[in-house]
Amino acid sequence: MSTEHTTNPDEVVTHARVRRVTLPRGAGTMALITVDNDKDHTRPTTFGPAGLASLDAAIDEVAAMTDIAAVGVTGKPFIFAVGADLSAIGLVNDRNVILEFGQLGHNVMRRLGELDVPSFAFVNGAAMGGGTELALHCSYRTMSTAAAAMSLPEVFLGLIPGWGGAWLLPNLVGPANALEVIVANALQQNRQLKPKDALRLGIVDVLFESADFLEQSMQWAADVLNGTVTVERPEIDRDSWDGIVDFATAMLDDKLHGATPAPYRALDLVRAARTASRSDGFDAEDEALADLVMGEDLRASLYAFDLVQKRAKRPVGVPDKSLARPVRKVGVVGAGLMASQLAMLFARRLQVPVVMTDLDDERVQKGLAFVEKQISADLDKGRLSPDKANRLRALVTGSTDTSVFADADFVIEAVFEDLEVKKQVFASLEAVVTAECILATNTSSLSVTAMAADLSHPERVVGFHFFNPVAVMPLLEIARAGQTDDGTLATAFVVGKQLKKTCVLVQDAPAFVVNRLLTRYLNEVISAVDEGTPLDVADRASRPLGLPMSPFALLSLVGPAIALHVSETMHRAFPDRYTVSENLRRLVDAGVTSVWLPTEGGGQEMDPRVPGLLVQGDSPSTEEQLLERIGLALADEVRRMLDEGVVAEAQDIDLCMIMGAGWPFWLGGLTPYLDRSGASERAAGSRFLPQGVASVPA
Repeated sequence: MSTEHTTNPDEVVTHARVRRVTLPRGAGTMALITVDNDKDHTRPTTFGPAGLASLDAAIDEVAAMTDIAAVGVTGKPFIFAVGADLSAIGLVNDRNVILEFGQLGHNVMRRLGELDVPSFAFVNGAAMGGGTELALHCSYRTMSTAAAAMSLPEVFLGLIPGWGGAWLLPNLVGPANALEVIVANALQQNRQLKPKDALRLGIVDVLFESADFLEQSMQWAADVLNGTVTVERPEIDRDSWDGIVDFATAMLDDKLHGATPAPYRALDLVRAARTASRSDGFDAEDEALADLVMGEDLRASLYAFDLVQKRAKRPVGVPDKSLARPVRKVGVVGAGLMASQLAMLFARRLQVPVVMTDLDDERVQKGLAFVEKQISADLDKGRLSPDKANRLRALVTGSTDTSVFADADFVIEAVFEDLEVKKQVFASLEAVVTAECILATNTSSLSVTAMAADLSHPERVVGFHFFNPVAVMPLLEIARAGQTDDGTLATAFVVGKQLKKTCVLVQDAPAFVVNRLLTRYLNEVISAVDEGTPLDVADRASRPLGLPMSPFALLSLVGPAIALHVSETMHRAFPDRYTVSENLRRLVDAGVTSVWLPTEGGGQEMDPRVPGLLVQGDSPSTEEQLLERIGLALADEVRRMLDEGVVAEAQDIDLCMIMGAGWPFWLGGLTPYLDRSGASERAAGSRFLPQGVASVPA
């Protein structure tokens, strides 16, 4: 079988090479295909047109062999295959090109399941997207216990499994398990399956240890061929199939409200897989893939993916790491929840002594108890060995005496969000620490420059803003204050990388990036309520964006009191566009912590105190009007931030919103949405990104 393909000069070509292997136990000869792009494991194996042609030629070679008992497919060390080469897909503006690419992948890979002999996928490493589909086309699958991950992440990127996965997987493991992988995991920030998960779901048939994985897989394949091992697959309940998809659709509606098409197209494909033939199922995937690639969501997703994979690893404007100073001991001022999380993170990642201080021993012991609870939980779940757990316990200590910071190289404060309090903390620290010790603040909105103003060495003060929960949220905004020197900044970024955070350089400006934009967002919503918009209308207005939570859910997470404090800070900085809502103040004074309260049936109802506390005007907005207002306000704020130099480029704002606020890939973070909605041009005078970047080329 021959395939035609268009050459992509940027494609890293994956080669498929065939060798004969004599199977043990007299099972005959296997034709083993190894897919390899001839790069090390940092360049995962992908398939573009040339790679698919190579695989097709290898299958031609295998098909011509008349003396083989089976065919096998495996990958290079640590990598099985991770799917389609997407390097040029964002430049395509012809639907037929994408349609042909989808058909090419189907036509090549399906041959593995249609040979005259059984086919075996030996999944020796990471398998994602088209790599997982390559394995699914085979008759049987083994997997290494050391394989990094397995997934079908396409929905996360605004696509669908386009080379057979949406038909093959539900017909292998049933619709419920298939939708867990294709939709649920993809929408949970691209959650990956571990080998034991792939076995539990029935995606692979058996696991083998990595040390002799291929040898064990060959022996198992021989036993299958000889009939001494029988692979039993569960019978699929096709009567409940549609009901399962209906339930998944309802759950998706509750989460996304139709904000992006890809997961819904995936649901349609899985529903159709109940009765569709293999060819019809593959044809439907081709059409869905072509439609989605020509949509804006996919282009924004690819832009976001590039930010996370490339820009996040090379922060813009950061001094050379050679200027960084060693950090051999860390101090944490405070022992509350945030401070305790920080202590745990520094100890776990840096593996250096960490000492917490607070005003009294009761607070210190409470902080240490939090750390102990986290260590014990990780030990119970098998995430830590007893030896590592004991070493972590030994690293974290507490005291009420700040003299314990005398030999610290890096001290971070996490005390009450009040400028005078933080200035006092830094003043007391400067009397104790060495002249080289870096002083960091976890402030979310206050001026780092003002905190350092009265110090003898303001050049060693830096903003180090984490997001809650500290262990989970990947963003770290590193703020350069007015006198922060290059050595301090370089050290901060080296430490941030050691903490495995996505670090973005921001200038010292009120609320930096994420909190500034989220506060402006909440400001517009709460102002609309003050003007007379019903609470439920205001809460639904941003649903078309598909954000992780509604505005009032966000308000509850942050806490009305903190939101009020931040809005007061922002109002002082920018009184022309940030207001302080008296309704919000009334909620705080009344002790309201959440507008909506959960009900026994899993729904929500308004806190009964809220209606009596609100004083509203007579100018309500519709959902559509408020959504437009939000977009214009955010576009205005982004333009101001770029003009002020808060970050280097719009891409940094998008990276911050993705990693710090969980805004979805299909929005591209923020600015691609503002560009395609027209808010950028109406509020800021021009697009933030060039046409064709995060959008369909003209």
